[in-house]
Amino acid sequence: MAEDNHAIGIDLGTTYSCVATWQADHVEILVNDHGNRTTRSYVTFTDSKRLVGDEAFNQAGRFPTNSIFDTKRLIGRRFSEASVQSDVKLWPFKVIEGPGDKPMIVVTHNGQEKQCSAEDITSMVLEKMRKISETYLGSTVKNAVITVPAYFNDSQRRATKDAGISAGLNVLRIMNEPSAAAIDYGLNKKA
Repeated sequence: MAEDNHAIGIDLGTTYSCVATWQADHVEILVNDHGNRTTRSYVTFTDSKRLVGDEAFNQAGRFPTNSIFDTKRLIGRRFSEASVQSDVKLWPFKVIEGPGDKPMIVVTHNGQEKQCSAEDITSMVLEKMRKISETYLGSTVKNAVITVPAYFNDSQRRATKDAGISAGLNVLRIMNEPSAAAIDYGLNKKA
């Protein structure tokens, strides 16, 4: 696959994510392999495979303790934070305290228990979004802008950028979601 200079924009959501690129003087929201413009922000570990996106969501009922979602609520946070402790009680998957008070997600994959950080899981979702764009564009994609909530602190932004780098992306910018919405409005405003 040839490398191109396309940059993609990834709206990294808690429940759904989407990816877009600029083409023919407009923003093109790309469809995934199921024909959807949004992709579930899910990762499921089966007995033998790692599924990401809609496939992962579709298998969540069969593998509830190995189906990971809502990692945006964990990324860049400390295990001891009250909000993390509140969320942990609601999820079917196990979250434990890792080194440095980092939340670690416990999954079983290929018969072995392993620990993943929120950054690891987020990286898998971002990699899926990168692959969706590469399929659409027919070329390798490296450059990306990733949106995060305006309330994300520096630690959460840094962790999101690290996840993007782990997904093989050159993260050009971490952008606030409201700023991205304002830019979209400005681009699409009728004169």
